[in-house]
Amino acid sequence: MDPRREIAREAARLLYTGASEEYIHAKEQAARSLGIETMPSNHEVAVELDLLADEIEGKTRAELIIKMRDLALGLMRVLSDVKPVLRGSVWRGTTRKGSDIDIDVYSNEPSEVKKLLEDSGYEVSSSEENVAVSGRGTSRSTHIQVRLDDDIEGEVVVRPAEEHGLEARCEVYGDVKKGLRLPELEKLMNTDPLRKFVPGRRYR
Repeated sequence: MDPRREIAREAARLLYTGASEEYIHAKEQAARSLGIETMPSNHEVAVELDLLADEIEGKTRAELIIKMRDLALGLMRVLSDVKPVLRGSVWRGTTRKGSDIDIDVYSNEPSEVKKLLEDSGYEVSSSEENVAVSGRGTSRSTHIQVRLDDDIEGEVVVRPAEEHGLEARCEVYGDVKKGLRLPELEKLMNTDPLRKFVPGRRYR
């Protein structure tokens, strides 16, 4: 096996089993354990992680992806007035056991979003404000954890209304994190519920 792929595969195993939580740490740990100095990209690790999840979870993984996208659809319909966008692995179609549902919404009143969720029957387990500093300046967001099923959670991230439409680049795949808006997810569920949104890249 190509050394880069060997490290990517081991890093993917570490991430899947929870032995490592961050891509950079998984790659460094894999390189040390294998005694190989070359370092794969995050994208290469993500490809191996996707393959590994398929091997371990089999057909139940496809069922999980459809279930989580369906749960996301119901949640986004409730949040339709605050411009919901599905992000993360449920958008990508790379969901695996232990994944959660990530949805961004845009509002300057996080408390109203929380109340909307509770009034709609969702169990809100926590709500926490987060402050991030980047080249664009300081950005505030509120992260609301929602219980969607016995073993599935969602995270609704309330971002300032003026940030709607801003683009950010994915640290794993390197592309723009476009996500899926409500009409796009509705169409997807009716046409191709297992479609993946992952850019292709070959090993060098």
